[in-house]
Amino acid sequence: MPLEFEQVYSDHADLVFRNLRRMGLRPPTLDDAMQDVFLVVHRRLHEFEQRSALKTWIIGIALRVASEHLRRQKRQAARHEPLDADVRDASQDPHELAQARQQAALLYAILAELDEAKRAVFILAEIEELSAPEIAQVVNANVNTVASRLKAARRKFAEVLRRERAKALWRNCRDI
Repeated sequence: MPLEFEQVYSDHADLVFRNLRRMGLRPPTLDDAMQDVFLVVHRRLHEFEQRSALKTWIIGIALRVASEHLRRQKRQAARHEPLDADVRDASQDPHELAQARQQAALLYAILAELDEAKRAVFILAEIEELSAPEIAQVVNANVNTVASRLKAARRKFAEVLRRERAKALWRNCRDI
């Protein structure tokens, strides 16, 4: 049964958005990248041979598009915009909202310190919970390379997290 683009978009738009954002894209580049991903998906959907899961095929496209947009951003020396201030959950109180924003900012800061290859593997393994063989297929690398990148990314993530927590603790102690 042929895949319908509208259903593919509906089922995978959130996944693509999250991964483009986690790879470091910011508005308005993020919107352009979303469109680019689904233009490729639309154009090549009839070529999809189902040798892999549709999800991993689309994530692979998203990572390649993100990489192209990140290179363009670096060339243009675009400044990073802050996280969207207008996105909030009305059920959260202001303190919870502030904590959630701080945690999101910390996560994005840590992800930004990982190089592109390690960031992609880390996101796919730790956040999207893909298996090593699925990740290898998405990033076009062998499983051993994926394992090596993931190990290095986890080590760097832990190092940066410790450093950021120590800075926060130090700031809190100075205020006393």
